[in-house]
Amino acid sequence: MVTLPILGTREFYTLNPTKIIALGLNYAEHVKESVSAQAAASTEIPKEPVLFAKTPNVLIGPDEAIRIPKFIDAYKFEDPRTDYEAELAFVIGKKCSKVSEKEALGCILGYTCMNDVSQRNIQLSDKSGWFRGKSFDTFGPIGPVLVPPERIGDPNDLRIECRLNGKVVQSARTSDMIFGIAVLLSFISRQITLEPGDIVTTGTPSGVGKIKPGDVVEIEIERIGVLRNPVEAG
Repeated sequence: MVTLPILGTREFYTLNPTKIIALGLNYAEHVKESVSAQAAASTEIPKEPVLFAKTPNVLIGPDEAIRIPKFIDAYKFEDPRTDYEAELAFVIGKKCSKVSEKEALGCILGYTCMNDVSQRNIQLSDKSGWFRGKSFDTFGPIGPVLVPPERIGDPNDLRIECRLNGKVVQSARTSDMIFGIAVLLSFISRQITLEPGDIVTTGTPSGVGKIKPGDVVEIEIERIGVLRNPVEAG
Protein backbone atom coordinates (compact mmCIF):
# COMPACT_ATOMS: atom_id res chain seq x y z
CA MET A 1 0.00 0.00 0.00
CA VAL A 2 1.05 3.59 -0.62
CA THR A 3 0.27 6.49 1.73
CA LEU A 4 0.18 10.00 0.26
CA PRO A 5 -0.16 13.40 1.95
CA ILE A 6 -3.36 15.28 1.11
CA LEU A 7 -2.35 18.65 -0.28
CA GLY A 8 -3.35 21.61 1.89
CA THR A 9 -3.93 19.50 5.01
CA ARG A 10 -1.96 17.62 7.64
CA GLU A 11 -3.77 14.44 6.72
CA PHE A 12 -2.61 11.39 4.78
CA TYR A 13 -4.50 8.93 2.60
CA THR A 14 -3.58 5.27 2.24
CA LEU A 15 -4.26 3.86 -1.20
CA ASN A 16 -5.84 0.42 -0.95
CA PRO A 17 -7.95 0.06 -4.11
CA THR A 18 -10.14 -2.91 -4.93
CA LYS A 19 -9.26 -2.19 -8.57
CA ILE A 20 -7.29 0.08 -10.87
CA ILE A 21 -9.01 0.99 -14.14
CA ALA A 22 -6.68 2.36 -16.80
CA LEU A 23 -7.38 4.05 -20.09
CA GLY A 24 -5.52 3.35 -23.32
CA LEU A 25 -5.22 5.50 -26.42
CA ASN A 26 -6.72 8.68 -24.92
CA TYR A 27 -4.45 11.21 -26.67
CA ALA A 28 -4.61 11.43 -30.47
CA GLU A 29 -0.84 11.79 -30.94
CA HIS A 30 -0.26 8.72 -28.76
CA VAL A 31 -2.70 6.75 -30.94
CA LYS A 32 -0.44 7.52 -33.92
CA GLU A 33 2.75 6.41 -32.20
CA SER A 34 1.03 3.29 -30.82
CA VAL A 35 0.33 2.15 -34.37
CA SER A 36 4.03 2.37 -35.23
CA ALA A 37 4.78 0.34 -32.08
CA GLN A 38 2.01 -2.17 -32.96
CA ALA A 39 0.16 -1.37 -29.74
CA ALA A 40 -2.89 -0.21 -31.70
CA ALA A 41 -4.46 -1.52 -34.88
CA SER A 42 -5.06 1.80 -36.63
CA THR A 43 -4.81 5.57 -36.27
CA GLU A 44 -8.59 5.84 -35.97
CA ILE A 45 -9.63 7.77 -32.87
CA PRO A 46 -11.49 5.45 -30.44
CA LYS A 47 -15.25 5.94 -30.44
CA GLU A 48 -15.47 5.05 -26.75
CA PRO A 49 -12.91 4.77 -23.95
CA VAL A 50 -10.43 1.87 -24.22
CA LEU A 51 -10.31 0.28 -20.77
CA PHE A 52 -7.94 -2.23 -19.21
CA ALA A 53 -7.01 -3.27 -15.68
CA LYS A 54 -3.88 -2.95 -13.61
CA THR A 55 -3.67 -4.89 -10.36
CA PRO A 56 -3.04 -3.20 -6.97
CA ASN A 57 0.36 -4.90 -6.56
CA VAL A 58 1.75 -2.39 -9.09
CA LEU A 59 1.53 0.52 -6.65
CA ILE A 60 4.69 2.14 -5.31
CA GLY A 61 5.25 5.61 -3.93
CA PRO A 62 7.61 8.48 -4.74
CA ASP A 63 11.32 7.58 -4.87
CA GLU A 64 10.62 3.84 -4.73
CA ALA A 65 12.24 1.80 -7.50
CA ILE A 66 10.53 0.55 -10.62
CA ARG A 67 11.93 -2.97 -10.95
CA ILE A 68 12.17 -4.55 -14.39
CA PRO A 69 11.73 -8.31 -13.81
CA LYS A 70 14.85 -10.35 -14.51
CA PHE A 71 12.80 -13.25 -15.86
CA ILE A 72 12.09 -11.18 -18.98
CA ASP A 73 15.68 -11.94 -20.06
CA ALA A 74 14.70 -15.60 -20.47
CA TYR A 75 12.34 -14.70 -23.32
CA LYS A 76 15.32 -13.43 -25.35
CA PHE A 77 13.27 -10.67 -26.99
CA GLU A 78 15.17 -9.08 -29.88
CA ASP A 79 14.38 -5.62 -28.49
CA PRO A 80 13.24 -5.87 -24.83
CA ARG A 81 11.16 -2.81 -24.06
CA THR A 82 9.64 -1.58 -20.82
CA ASP A 83 8.12 1.89 -21.20
CA TYR A 84 7.20 4.86 -18.99
CA GLU A 85 3.75 6.46 -19.43
CA ALA A 86 2.96 9.73 -17.67
CA GLU A 87 -0.70 9.98 -16.65
CA LEU A 88 -3.16 11.97 -14.56
CA ALA A 89 -4.94 9.64 -12.13
CA PHE A 90 -7.79 10.14 -9.71
CA VAL A 91 -9.07 8.31 -6.63
CA ILE A 92 -12.74 7.55 -6.13
CA GLY A 93 -14.28 9.07 -3.00
CA LYS A 94 -17.66 7.36 -2.84
CA LYS A 95 -19.47 4.42 -4.40
CA CYS A 96 -20.00 5.25 -8.04
CA SER A 97 -22.49 3.36 -10.21
CA LYS A 98 -24.30 4.56 -13.32
CA VAL A 99 -23.52 8.22 -12.65
CA SER A 100 -24.17 10.93 -15.20
CA GLU A 101 -21.43 13.15 -16.58
CA LYS A 102 -22.87 15.98 -14.49
CA GLU A 103 -22.53 13.90 -11.30
CA ALA A 104 -19.18 12.31 -12.11
CA LEU A 105 -16.72 14.89 -10.78
CA GLY A 106 -18.50 14.81 -7.42
CA CYS A 107 -17.40 11.18 -6.98
CA ILE A 108 -13.68 12.04 -7.00
CA LEU A 109 -11.68 12.23 -3.77
CA GLY A 110 -8.52 13.63 -5.33
CA TYR A 111 -6.02 13.72 -8.19
CA THR A 112 -2.41 12.62 -8.49
CA CYS A 113 0.33 11.57 -10.94
CA MET A 114 0.75 7.98 -12.09
CA ASN A 115 3.25 6.13 -14.26
CA ASP A 116 1.55 3.33 -16.22
CA VAL A 117 4.74 1.30 -16.66
CA SER A 118 4.29 -1.22 -19.49
CA GLN A 119 6.32 -4.24 -20.60
CA ARG A 120 5.65 -3.92 -24.33
CA ASN A 121 6.88 -7.30 -25.59
CA ILE A 122 4.57 -9.20 -23.25
CA GLN A 123 1.76 -6.68 -23.67
CA LEU A 124 1.77 -7.26 -27.42
CA SER A 125 2.35 -11.03 -27.43
CA ASP A 126 -0.02 -12.29 -24.72
CA LYS A 127 -3.18 -13.73 -26.24
CA SER A 128 -5.15 -12.51 -23.23
CA GLY A 129 -4.26 -8.90 -24.01
CA TRP A 130 -2.60 -6.15 -22.01
CA PHE A 131 -3.24 -7.49 -18.49
CA ARG A 132 0.09 -9.16 -17.61
CA GLY A 133 2.42 -6.66 -19.26
CA LYS A 134 0.76 -3.83 -17.33
CA SER A 135 0.59 -5.51 -13.91
CA PHE A 136 4.07 -6.57 -12.82
CA ASP A 137 5.09 -5.57 -9.28
CA THR A 138 6.15 -1.87 -9.10
CA PHE A 139 4.61 -1.03 -12.51
CA GLY A 140 2.34 1.68 -11.02
CA PRO A 141 4.26 4.50 -9.33
CA ILE A 142 1.81 7.04 -7.89
CA GLY A 143 2.06 10.40 -6.07
CA PRO A 144 3.62 12.57 -4.74
CA VAL A 145 0.43 13.95 -3.15
CA LEU A 146 -3.32 13.60 -3.39
CA VAL A 147 -4.90 16.90 -4.47
CA PRO A 148 -8.53 17.51 -3.45
CA PRO A 149 -10.87 18.61 -6.27
CA GLU A 150 -11.26 22.11 -4.81
CA ARG A 151 -7.49 22.68 -5.16
CA ILE A 152 -6.94 21.22 -8.63
CA GLY A 153 -8.84 23.79 -10.70
CA ASP A 154 -9.89 22.32 -14.05
CA PRO A 155 -8.51 18.75 -14.24
CA ASN A 156 -9.16 18.79 -17.98
CA ASP A 157 -6.59 21.55 -18.54
CA LEU A 158 -3.37 20.73 -16.69
CA ARG A 159 0.17 20.65 -18.04
CA ILE A 160 1.59 17.10 -17.96
CA GLU A 161 5.25 16.30 -18.53
CA CYS A 162 7.61 13.34 -18.26
CA ARG A 163 11.38 13.61 -17.93
CA LEU A 164 13.80 10.73 -18.42
CA ASN A 165 17.16 11.39 -16.79
CA GLY A 166 16.33 15.10 -16.82
CA LYS A 167 15.33 15.26 -20.50
CA VAL A 168 11.72 16.13 -21.39
CA VAL A 169 10.23 13.19 -23.31
CA GLN A 170 6.49 13.85 -22.94
CA SER A 171 4.79 17.25 -22.83
CA ALA A 172 1.09 17.95 -23.30
CA ARG A 173 -2.02 19.23 -21.57
CA THR A 174 -4.87 17.14 -20.25
CA SER A 175 -7.10 19.21 -22.55
CA ASP A 176 -5.59 17.05 -25.32
CA MET A 177 -7.40 13.98 -23.93
CA ILE A 178 -9.96 12.44 -26.28
CA PHE A 179 -12.27 11.60 -23.37
CA GLY A 180 -12.36 14.05 -20.47
CA ILE A 181 -12.64 13.14 -16.80
CA ALA A 182 -16.44 13.33 -16.48
CA VAL A 183 -17.08 11.42 -19.72
CA LEU A 184 -14.60 8.73 -18.73
CA LEU A 185 -15.90 8.27 -15.18
CA SER A 186 -19.54 8.18 -16.29
CA PHE A 187 -18.67 5.60 -18.96
CA ILE A 188 -16.84 3.33 -16.50
CA SER A 189 -19.56 3.59 -13.85
CA ARG A 190 -22.25 2.45 -16.26
CA GLN A 191 -20.43 -0.87 -16.58
CA ILE A 192 -18.32 -1.32 -13.45
CA THR A 193 -19.26 -0.13 -9.97
CA LEU A 194 -16.38 1.87 -8.53
CA GLU A 195 -15.76 1.74 -4.78
CA PRO A 196 -14.13 4.34 -2.52
CA GLY A 197 -10.37 4.12 -2.95
CA ASP A 198 -10.45 2.73 -6.48
CA ILE A 199 -8.04 4.39 -8.91
CA VAL A 200 -8.67 5.50 -12.47
CA THR A 201 -5.72 6.55 -14.62
CA THR A 202 -6.54 8.52 -17.72
CA GLY A 203 -4.08 7.68 -20.49
CA THR A 204 -0.73 9.03 -21.66
CA PRO A 205 0.36 11.61 -24.23
CA SER A 206 2.75 10.88 -27.08
CA GLY A 207 6.45 10.41 -26.41
CA VAL A 208 6.42 7.10 -24.53
CA GLY A 209 9.74 5.30 -24.54
CA LYS A 210 12.03 2.70 -23.06
CA ILE A 211 13.46 2.63 -19.54
CA LYS A 212 16.39 0.59 -18.23
CA PRO A 213 18.11 0.03 -14.88
CA GLY A 214 19.93 3.19 -13.82
CA ASP A 215 17.33 5.55 -15.32
CA VAL A 216 15.30 8.06 -13.33
CA VAL A 217 11.74 8.91 -14.43
CA GLU A 218 10.01 12.11 -13.30
CA ILE A 219 6.36 12.85 -14.00
CA GLU A 220 5.16 16.38 -13.30
CA ILE A 221 1.57 17.57 -13.49
CA GLU A 222 0.55 21.15 -12.89
CA ARG A 223 -0.87 21.80 -9.38
CA ILE A 224 0.17 18.31 -8.26
CA GLY A 225 3.95 18.16 -8.31
CA VAL A 226 6.69 15.73 -9.33
CA LEU A 227 6.58 11.95 -9.05
CA ARG A 228 10.17 10.65 -9.20
CA ASN A 229 11.20 6.99 -9.42
CA PRO A 230 14.55 5.31 -10.17
CA VAL A 231 14.66 2.16 -12.31
CA GLU A 232 16.36 -1.05 -11.17
CA ALA A 233 16.63 -4.64 -12.28
CA GLY A 234 14.09 -6.74 -10.38
